[in-house]
Amino acid sequence: QEIKQKIEKYNAKVTNCLLMKLNDDGTYTGFIKVHLKLRRPVTVPAGIRPQSIYDALKEVNLADMTDKRTSFYLPLDAIKQLHISSTTTVSEVIQGLLKKFMVVDNPQKFALFKEMRKDGQVLFQKLPLTEYPLYLRLLAGPDTDVLSFVLKENETGEVEWDAFSIPELQNFLMILDKEEKEKIQQVQRKYEKFKQRLQQTL
Repeated sequence: QEIKQKIEKYNAKVTNCLLMKLNDDGTYTGFIKVHLKLRRPVTVPAGIRPQSIYDALKEVNLADMTDKRTSFYLPLDAIKQLHISSTTTVSEVIQGLLKKFMVVDNPQKFALFKEMRKDGQVLFQKLPLTEYPLYLRLLAGPDTDVLSFVLKENETGEVEWDAFSIPELQNFLMILDKEEKEKIQQVQRKYEKFKQRLQQTL
């Protein structure tokens, strides 16, 4: 009864037809939006066509059709809308997002955060893998300014590296090497500008 009242209160605030629905068994379904804020490239199958509606309905996994891999950056702040259940966990949301984008990286590389705004500040909190995002959405209401979900890279120290394959670890090393070189170039450019200004002043 309590959940029913919360859902009715939630649906009364909805303006985009994305209502929550209560099932006979007490569970409920609804929608969440997830912002993808990934700073590093993801690994996807190379030379694979985009997933069709037929593939989705038949649950065809296109990633299994080739061993070739390539890396690319997902658009920053891309938003994906998911229809989930009250029993769907954070872990399942992460796996579902990776499957939709045909990302073959280990799900342990990623974490789901809740983003909240308070007193003009933006606060991020990492969600446990066993948390239920739809329940959090129900409690917060449909306003994404109050609460939104963000997919980000997991903190390096929290990743269990033993769970990754050799090719994945080699890919990580390549990415880190690239990032290191970019940082070095940034520092070199910064001090080169300082040097030029000093020389001009002299």
